[in-house]
This record gives sequence, structure tokens and C-alpha cells, in this order.
Amino acid sequence: MFDLYVENGPNKKLRCGYTTGTCAAVASKAAVEALLSGKIPESCFVITPKGIKVEVETIKKYVCSDKASFSVIKDAGDDIDATDGIEIVSTAEKIENGIIIEGGQGVGRVTKAGLDQMVGSYAINSVPRKMITNCVKDVCEKYDYKGGIKITISVPEGEKIAKKTFNPNIGIAGGISIIGTTGIVEPRSLKAIFDTVKLELNVLKTAGNESVVITPGNYGENFLNSMNFNVPFVKCSNFIGDTLDEAVGLGFKNILLCGHFGKFIKLAGGMFNTHSFYGDCRMEILCSHGALCGASNNILKSIMDCATVDAALDVLKYNNTVFDNVMKSIIDKIQFNIDKKLPENVICGVLIYTNKYGIIGTSPKGSSLIEKFGG
Repeated sequence: MFDLYVENGPNKKLRCGYTTGTCAAVASKAAVEALLSGKIPESCFVITPKGIKVEVETIKKYVCSDKASFSVIKDAGDDIDATDGIEIVSTAEKIENGIIIEGGQGVGRVTKAGLDQMVGSYAINSVPRKMITNCVKDVCEKYDYKGGIKITISVPEGEKIAKKTFNPNIGIAGGISIIGTTGIVEPRSLKAIFDTVKLELNVLKTAGNESVVITPGNYGENFLNSMNFNVPFVKCSNFIGDTLDEAVGLGFKNILLCGHFGKFIKLAGGMFNTHSFYGDCRMEILCSHGALCGASNNILKSIMDCATVDAALDVLKYNNTVFDNVMKSIIDKIQFNIDKKLPENVICGVLIYTNKYGIIGTSPKGSSLIEKFGG
């Protein structure tokens, strides 16, 4: 077990893990060591770009005169990671000269511009490639080997696991990526999610897109699939504000925010990270706008007693006039907060829906974008 921990609040620590890039480097070092020495290392270590030594047990060892294969098991620590526990294999072969790094079964290929590697290349990112190269060079120098080495990284379950990741969205097909900038997985999965959002936006902008639809998650994705928009969309989780900032920074000019009322109502309170960790003022916002729009005290009290926003909307629906006015008031406030946040040259509108009532409102900018996007 890898014993490195990070603080996560008072009296709580989370165990770190190591990246697929570190796994590939460890397996490669072991394979080259065995190939050049004829000895079978039971474990091997690398120094990660963060300066931390990671030693990992090797498994499934295979050695012959001109080829050696070793594998290690990925350990994500306490992070939520689809690749935790998978086997990563490195096969080392002697060649005439140089160091070649390729992918094999279960390692994806890049299909869109804007990623770390060129289109058509295996999705083995630059930092893992450097780690692998340095490991190979060190072992070759140790045994005074003057020839070349070809490394092939494979992941037996990679194609299956990739379906649980964002890889298909960002343009990596056929397997997982071999990634990692520090070599260490710190158990902060929210950061990892937003890093993926940034990457997806960058891929879309590199492809020439000026417009994008931003939605929090799977509900939004399902809803958007029924809208037939002619522009791409990105799932942003709770990072609505950060995703807007990133999109503006990349140069997107037309942005539609599309989301379920239960999450987007927080934007009316100026909460651009909608995770419950940062607060939950949904009923209070709904009641304040209800009061401004003439909802009775009985309605307001019933709303405050509701456990979900969907239930609160059912209460408001008893009076359609109040319901429509409250939705407009909230959407106007959301649009006001967005306009304060973004520069004037960016058009950003809002579309809000629920699973039960469908579209319950759009801002004027949202309506113009829907027409523009062909929905």
C-alpha cells in the first residue's frame, strides 16, 4: 500500500494513490531491468515529477532473450477513479537504436485536436512519456546498453473501463489515457472533474466552435438530446461559474446554460458552485421570489416545508399565474447575475426545465440562443 496522505478537514486524512503514468513508468523500468539483466525484479520504484518515491510490486512477469513484459496494479488511494485496480502492462523490446513508446490493447488513440498528443497518436501523455523515457535511460546506463528500446504500454481492461470515463467525450477512442502531471493521485476528485471540463472545452474551441451549451450532468444531457441543437454541449458538474469563466477565457461567444431547476435556482442566489457543500438556499430563494410575486403565506409556508424543489413547484402550480411569475422572476435574477459576471461581448442565456414540467422558462438571451442553435 502507498502510504501518503493529505488533509481533508479537521482530524481527517485521505490516502493518495499513483497515476496511470506512474504505473506505466514502474512497469517499464521493471521490464527493461529484466530484459538487460536477466533478473526478475519483484518490485520497482520511480521518483515522480512531484519528487515522491513510489515503489510498486510487479506481477505477471515474462522474460525472454529479446522481450520482457511486466505489469502493475493501479492504486488510486481514496480518490474516486474508474481506473483504480486495473492492470497496466509494459512490454520492452530491444531495437537498433532510440527509445520508442507506443500503445497497445486498451490504450486509447487521440481523435480530436487540442489534447496533449497529436491526432492519431496513442493517448500516452507527455509527462508519462518523459517518466518512461527517463526510466529506460537510467536502466540502459546502469547496464551499459548502447542499443535501443521499444516500450509498448497496454491495459487489458482499458477499452471497457474507458466507457466509464470522459474519454469518449473529449476525443480519445478505444481505451484509457496514460496520464498524470505529478505522478501522484491526490484524492480530490472534484478537481479532476473540472480539469476534464477544461480539457473538453479546449478540444471544442480548437475544433473551431464559437458556441457551446453548458449543462451540469446526465439529466441535462438527456434533455439536450431531445432538443436537436446544432452546437456541442459540455457537462460541468457543479462548476457552473468556473466553466463559464473557462469558456469565456477560451473565446466562446455564445453560451447557453441549460439545467434542471433544482440546481439552477441556486444561481439566482449568486451561487455559481452549486455543490451542497457550499450551501443550500433553494427553498429560501423560491420563497423570496414567491413573496415578491404575491404568493400567499400558506403557499410560502408549504414551500418551506418541502423536501425537494420538485415538490415545491407542485405547490406553486396550484396557482398558474403565480407559478409563471415566480419562474420569470427567478430566471431574470439568474440572468442578472450572469450578466454581472461575464463581459458584454459574450452572449449567455438560460434555459431551465424539470423532468415533470419540461421547459419552465428561458431568459430573453436564452430564447435567442435556442433559435440560433436550431432547437
